[in-house]
Amino acid sequence: MLERFANNEVLNRVFNSDNFRNLTRALIYFVVGIILIRLAVAIVQKITRKRVSRQSSMIVNKIISYSGMTILLFVVLSELGVNVTALLGAAGILGIALGVASQKSIGNMVSGFFLLSEKPFEVGDAVKIGTQVGSVVDVDLLAVKIKTFDNMLVRIPNELIISNEVTNITRFPLRRLDSTFTVGYDTDLTRLEEGLRSLALEIPMVLDEPDPFFLIKDFTERGITVTYGVWFLKTDYAKVKNAIAKAILGKMNELGMDIPYPRLRIEEASPVTEPIESQAGGTEDGR
Repeated sequence: MLERFANNEVLNRVFNSDNFRNLTRALIYFVVGIILIRLAVAIVQKITRKRVSRQSSMIVNKIISYSGMTILLFVVLSELGVNVTALLGAAGILGIALGVASQKSIGNMVSGFFLLSEKPFEVGDAVKIGTQVGSVVDVDLLAVKIKTFDNMLVRIPNELIISNEVTNITRFPLRRLDSTFTVGYDTDLTRLEEGLRSLALEIPMVLDEPDPFFLIKDFTERGITVTYGVWFLKTDYAKVKNAIAKAILGKMNELGMDIPYPRLRIEEASPVTEPIESQAGGTEDGR
């Protein structure tokens, strides 16, 4: 009986009107805070959409979201009667311990600050990082996420990006596509150059300016290596690559020129006839 009374006493202390009021107020603060944070992110997105890059807008949105959620968490905990000062002290000690234990994460964060300040690429750019090629979909303080052209998501830590070669494929609006191939030594190179330069007028996606690029690159055992390049808008890469390959082959056929390739010639050897040795034997003196 006394035990039941004691339990009821504990329940009454926990579920009294003051605690219920604080819990209700904390819940209201939490819901209103979430709404305000999302509203602030939406307003900032609308304001910065045309003024800054997608990457900068994404970073600003993350700062607003993380800061707002941190402030909201402390407000809710304070309303529930939690000693926020003691919690901050414990969080500081925990942060130091986690920082010592996760030096890799700290290295990635430092590298992330360098990437954000240097801006070698932005969200939406097509990049090549090491062996990975794709478009950037997210940039944060720990890693960069890219979507490969065969639709896979790759997460690359910032520390690896800083120490690796990074190629921004679509940084500039115009690109040049170079096609390198070999022709025979009997090829009229002047006629070949004139024929290839005319391809720029036959393919609508290829730009007239800058002029097409023609270079006699090398002399090899197979023939003369030449490079032909055309300029185009970066968004037309796949279409131009396919069109140029077909056009070059068609133009070579039209000009009566071919691209030499290794040939293997097999000949059947004629049988070797052994000379018939004389069966006559004997010594010098006829014995």
